[in-house]
Amino acid sequence: MAGWNADTAAGPVGAGTVTLVEGSSFCISSANGDIHPEHPHGAFHEDTRILSRWNLTVNGQSLEPLMAETKEPYRALFIGRVPRSDGYADSPLIVERLREVAAGIVEEITIRNYSSDPSECSVSVDVESDFADLFEVKEARVQRRWEETRAPEGECLTVSSSWNDVRKTVLISGHGATATARALTFTALVPARGQWSTLLSVTPAGADGAPSAPPVRPAAHGMSPSDRRRQEWVAKIPRLHMTNRSIERTLRRSYDDLGALRIEDPAHPERIVVAAGAPWFMTLFGRDSLWASEMALAVDPSLALGTLQTLADRQGKVVDPMSEEEPGKILHEVRLGVSSGLALGGKSVYYGSVDATPQFLMALGSVSRWGFAKDTIASLLPNADRALDWIRNYGDKDGDGFIEYSRLNDQGLINQGWKDSWDGINFADGTMAEPPIALCEVQALVYTALLSRAWMAYDAGDAPLAAELTAEAARLKKKFNEEFWLPERGYYAVALDGRKRPVDACASNMGQCLWHGIIDDDKAPLVAERLMSPEMFSGWGVRTLATDMGAYNPASYHNGSVWPHDNAIIAAGLMRYGLVAEAQRISTALLEAAEFSNGRLPELFCGFSRDQVAEPVPYPTACSPQAWAATTPIMLITSLMRYDAHVSRGGFWMDPVLPESYGNLHITNAPIAGGRMTIDIVGSEPTVQGLPEGVTFRRGHRPWLTELLAGAGLGAEGQI
Repeated sequence: MAGWNADTAAGPVGAGTVTLVEGSSFCISSANGDIHPEHPHGAFHEDTRILSRWNLTVNGQSLEPLMAETKEPYRALFIGRVPRSDGYADSPLIVERLREVAAGIVEEITIRNYSSDPSECSVSVDVESDFADLFEVKEARVQRRWEETRAPEGECLTVSSSWNDVRKTVLISGHGATATARALTFTALVPARGQWSTLLSVTPAGADGAPSAPPVRPAAHGMSPSDRRRQEWVAKIPRLHMTNRSIERTLRRSYDDLGALRIEDPAHPERIVVAAGAPWFMTLFGRDSLWASEMALAVDPSLALGTLQTLADRQGKVVDPMSEEEPGKILHEVRLGVSSGLALGGKSVYYGSVDATPQFLMALGSVSRWGFAKDTIASLLPNADRALDWIRNYGDKDGDGFIEYSRLNDQGLINQGWKDSWDGINFADGTMAEPPIALCEVQALVYTALLSRAWMAYDAGDAPLAAELTAEAARLKKKFNEEFWLPERGYYAVALDGRKRPVDACASNMGQCLWHGIIDDDKAPLVAERLMSPEMFSGWGVRTLATDMGAYNPASYHNGSVWPHDNAIIAAGLMRYGLVAEAQRISTALLEAAEFSNGRLPELFCGFSRDQVAEPVPYPTACSPQAWAATTPIMLITSLMRYDAHVSRGGFWMDPVLPESYGNLHITNAPIAGGRMTIDIVGSEPTVQGLPEGVTFRRGHRPWLTELLAGAGLGAEGQI
């Protein structure tokens, strides 16, 4: 059976595909609204395809698509027409399908007759529910045969299937329908110049056979539960206006997508976390969820706290080679479907990630500075210390001072950093690196993890621990710059391989190291020069791999593509080292790229040069919406604002360098320390109102952890 290394094996969902998402449920269909089992289409709930066929015909004809508009991330309107049987082009019958996804789907079908004669229509919705696991659909390997029963009764069709001890049920109903074993059928008399409508719903049932709460179509001018959830989200996040309307639209799309990607921890409904992305990763991911919530701190810092608390509850406790769990380790991915459980020896959690654990410490350090109650942060410090123990004892198994990865079973991910495709780490000549592999950006994450824990120790009054950790971070930085820097090439190795040889490909990973501050000051301009070279910068962003490398392929997943989140981290890192023009160039390129996809940046796009192709080339299986792509515009703007809060030190910092083309920026309802502030930037001049008591606006550069610790009397060697 395929293991976790199938993460990049998805086939394309097809041109014109429409994806709707709400929490952990989503729906993928063709441009006319139909769902076909031979494609990776379907309505999915809890990682299971509850609807594999949903084909609407009128008088035996499938609809010719005219338009599909996503009104909200969870709702779309499909408009099509019924082909004529007499050979004439124009049809008087126009069909609208208004669909909303939640735990299932609800769909209103309206047929409009633009003829002067009434029309009698035979309407049929063909239905199948194969209950395939998400991975089976994604990888086109649906093989399991469930024992199926179909029970039509009146307007409702119940489809139940069982396999071993697993039972799944879905209820399909339509107002005025006649249910058969395979379809819901209607006889519709559509008046001249009139219309006919019906309402259908698809609702999964729980283990006891009782239907879960179905999605509800709002009454005219009313709101569905998803609308109310979205309204609550909009009320708690910042409201913004920009002179540049295109960037404003992109940021608002980011807010909407981030809101739709929020999921709840079933054991703690008050904790909201960020799913990684639609369609294939609508679940909690350690790396993705932590990065997305870190990037979105300025919008809703509670997302990061909920993600941290949820991950802390699932922190590794034992050594389990099958799931790659180890004490203190932070998980890679949670899954609910049958296949994923089998792939993990009956478990639903996989821990094969080398970076999620130091990232947990980084995110907790960030959250600690945003004004949450001290006891909230203190409750997570034992988890932080267990994460540090994992870094030292399991991450660095050979004791060389760097953490590396090598999968613990032959079904696990071969590569366990963010470039986790099987061929993602390679030498300049294209040869793949052999594990154990120590990635450059992972060492940078550990550097920030140590400083984050040092800062929290200092903030809690434990100066000796803060000094010890700061000194450990300084030693790591020195060793990193000695062993990863390639002076003859003028850039950093992407990794050290299993024989401790520098993996000498020119890759974007070193750009993320800028964000963490582990790069020596004298080397940062050389790194920036390489990142912005024609071989690395496509015109839309920094490529994952330079064009003159042996493994370069502009249409690969990690060997030449452009990832928005990667670029956002790189841009923020450039800002850290004062390389403002380069950061502005990356930010502007990505925000211009978003214009070609209605303001939504995808997970990645191809690395073709902007000189060669005048718009970003989509990557066929990119997730969209995807969490860290959705938060990319937020991080790009806040980085150029040099925007950060350190509430325990009584400061809110900002020193904007927004390009003139971005125009003025007005933000209200921005969260900080339980309060809300208003920010205005006219030109490069900021004003801030509404800061909570004890917090002062300080015009200046963002104070990074190293600066904070130095200001606290902790120097590079960790001396008080």
